[in-house]
Amino acid sequence: MDPIELSLFASRLDAVCDEMGAVLRNAAFSTNIRDRLDYSCAVFDAAGGLCAQAAHIPVHLGSMAFAMTDLVAREEWVPGDMVILNDPFLGGTHLPDVTLIAPVFSGGERVAFVVNRAHHADIGAAAPGSMPVSRSLDEEGQVIAPRHLIRAGVLDEDWLGRLVAATRRPGDARGDFLAQVAANRAGAQRVAELVGRLGTSAFLTGLAELNDYGERLARGAIAALPPGVYRFVDWLDDDGQGTRDIRLQVAVTLADGAAAVDFSGSAAQVAGNINCPLAVTAAAVFYAFRCLMPPQTPACAGALRPIRLAAPPGCLLNAGRPAAVAAGNVETSSRVVDLVLGALAQADPQRIPAASQGTMNNLAMGSAAPGAVWDYYETLGGGMGAGATGGGWSGVQTHMTNTLNTPIEVLETRFPLRVCRYGLRPGSGGAGRRPGGEGLVRELELLAPARATLLTERRHRGPWGVAGGGPGQPGRNLLNGEPLPAKVALELAPGDRLRIETPGGGGWGET
Repeated sequence: MDPIELSLFASRLDAVCDEMGAVLRNAAFSTNIRDRLDYSCAVFDAAGGLCAQAAHIPVHLGSMAFAMTDLVAREEWVPGDMVILNDPFLGGTHLPDVTLIAPVFSGGERVAFVVNRAHHADIGAAAPGSMPVSRSLDEEGQVIAPRHLIRAGVLDEDWLGRLVAATRRPGDARGDFLAQVAANRAGAQRVAELVGRLGTSAFLTGLAELNDYGERLARGAIAALPPGVYRFVDWLDDDGQGTRDIRLQVAVTLADGAAAVDFSGSAAQVAGNINCPLAVTAAAVFYAFRCLMPPQTPACAGALRPIRLAAPPGCLLNAGRPAAVAAGNVETSSRVVDLVLGALAQADPQRIPAASQGTMNNLAMGSAAPGAVWDYYETLGGGMGAGATGGGWSGVQTHMTNTLNTPIEVLETRFPLRVCRYGLRPGSGGAGRRPGGEGLVRELELLAPARATLLTERRHRGPWGVAGGGPGQPGRNLLNGEPLPAKVALELAPGDRLRIETPGGGGWGET
């Protein structure tokens, strides 16, 4: 293909992912998928190599790219199949993120896969929002090893019925799963149409050329950094089970347009749920390097070829079963980005920004009371780290998450909650020639009894600055004005006020 044809080919694949996302959003029942857009869609080749993805959730997409090859090889595929999974140690991230995979056939030959992953606010855990302060995987909800939800076009109604029956609102859960089915069907149809227009041979040639192009751009971006070995250490606040100040470290080796990322020396896996499957760690590493690549770099397997990853088995960033992982996907992945960017900032502080808020500020709450069943889950924005020429935005989602907030109108209509305050947190951004962005303040009043869980980070140490910039302010969690731990389960009564103050971003440059 000439450059114009290759660009059009890449855009067509991207459009498939965008359409899948639109179908999923419009068909979903839950606010988490429909309003917050907590889902991701992608196209893979016949062997499970990434071909295209929409601009959805980095932690979803990078982990799928890392795990798909093994998932594809494990199954026997026929037209009309869809495989479902959420097992973090067999290709998933954490249990609320449920993945649905569908093959695409043309002329009897398997040519591609379409995949979507959506965060279900209830996957059957005892704690509302299925984000508990847990000690083992089984406490976090239903574990779905890869299995066929649809076999040769026939939906397994009995199994789906048992799955949704374990949730608080089975009707909503079923609607969300079927929305994922609809998204894959739309994507498979569009890919089949593209293959039909181009022909199988031209389609496969296009994929090969797209990957080669992505690799060239990735190697050029890495080669623009000074070669060498760059090390960085950062810390997690705690694991919610009594272990505090948990050390993570990285050594990034840059040479010949390639990067080797080694997490040796990081803490062993812990009792709490901040452990990471290796796929989640890989997603954070891929994301950090993707930010260095030119905007036109296709989101494909070729762009990931120059990046190698090492993490000792059994460490926090390559945890083994039955480790609890609910917060590893959201909180530890954010710290892995900080680690990699912290190392790269030593190579080129003009290109690398200060640390952003470094947490997703996870809030889950709800009730299983008869006649008053509800589940609410949200991640909250904060301060973005400043860079030499940009960044420092306030009140935004950063790095590994890319969701919206739940609109106040939706939140107060669907749940027994009142929003008392929602705004920026003045003075929380780090000082610098370019100051860091400010965090948020979100204060909710309970109108009915509820159980709640907070899984948050950067409550002890603020996000670091670069090139002499100051750190952002750590976040705070408060109940009726009294401080709360970073990770805590709560029983709330009507009139209680839960206030979350999210961290500010680090500053860049001396003032």
